[in-house]
Amino acid sequence: MTSEVVENEVEFYSKAEKYWKDVPATVDGMLGGYGHISSIDINSSRKFLQRFLRDGPNRTGTTRALDCGAGIGRITKRLLLPLFKTVDMVDVTEDFLTKAKSYLGEEGRRVRNYFCCGLQDFSPEPNSYDVIWIQWVIGHLTDNHLSDFLKRCRTGLRPNGIIVIKDNMAQEGVIMDDVDSSVCRDLDVVRKIIRRAGLHLLAEERQENFPDEIYHVYTFAMR
Repeated sequence: MTSEVVENEVEFYSKAEKYWKDVPATVDGMLGGYGHISSIDINSSRKFLQRFLRDGPNRTGTTRALDCGAGIGRITKRLLLPLFKTVDMVDVTEDFLTKAKSYLGEEGRRVRNYFCCGLQDFSPEPNSYDVIWIQWVIGHLTDNHLSDFLKRCRTGLRPNGIIVIKDNMAQEGVIMDDVDSSVCRDLDVVRKIIRRAGLHLLAEERQENFPDEIYHVYTFAMR
């Protein structure tokens, strides 16, 4: 539990904000020096997501997606804009959202909103999104704030909409990273938080073909 490793909640958030302000607004910056894995990541995410977008009575729509912890828009540009009519982006670092406007190019015209906000304070507009994508950012929320945020995301979904989390998973327990002021949780802890938010897991998948030295990465779909 984050309560065991986060001693001061205010400091936990302010240190993370300060850390990201000093990170270059590039794909390599977004991926902590692992920019070369971006295509592997995007291709796996596309396959994962498309199983919910296929034809069928409970098919997830493709009208609008929300990119949480969006940074400069790496996921918006390569995963969400090719699949959805419009996308909204939310990130705590204003410089990243400013950079996104040039990085996204012409297709960026279909980004409706750039929300500069920490996820602990962000509320998705109710009944608005077919997909809410949350990648490599849950470690910047305490357990309580993550659970509450997921509850707010649940109300932000359109019929048959899904929430997707893709993130690092610890082998056991909760590990604090003092450098960027984040935590890495194990699979059981993440599943418990998802259940606590009143969400039902639809799919879970481990990312393949990532470098051996980094954490295992898992993708979850839920509603």
